[in-house]
Amino acid sequence: MPERTVAVGSSVGLHARPAAIFVQAAAALPVKVTVAKVGGKPVDARSILSVLALDARGGDQIVLVAEGDGADEALDTLAELVGRDLDKEE
Repeated sequence: MPERTVAVGSSVGLHARPAAIFVQAAAALPVKVTVAKVGGKPVDARSILSVLALDARGGDQIVLVAEGDGADEALDTLAELVGRDLDKEE
């Protein structure tokens, strides 16, 4: 299964607005994606409560894993999104 490790770009981490944007993007993808802090337990990237429970803060490394056709493209999309500071974008 393809995976990507990426640093969380939002200064507040994957909380509130950045988490919602991430979860919406993951839910729109045609493949299942999990997310975890490095060394942590993976959770469903489409679950806002699970993503918030990760307590991923700005600069933390997270691991994205996808399975299925289009997994690499899905991970590229999500990794690019997570790496941006979504709190500063409108």
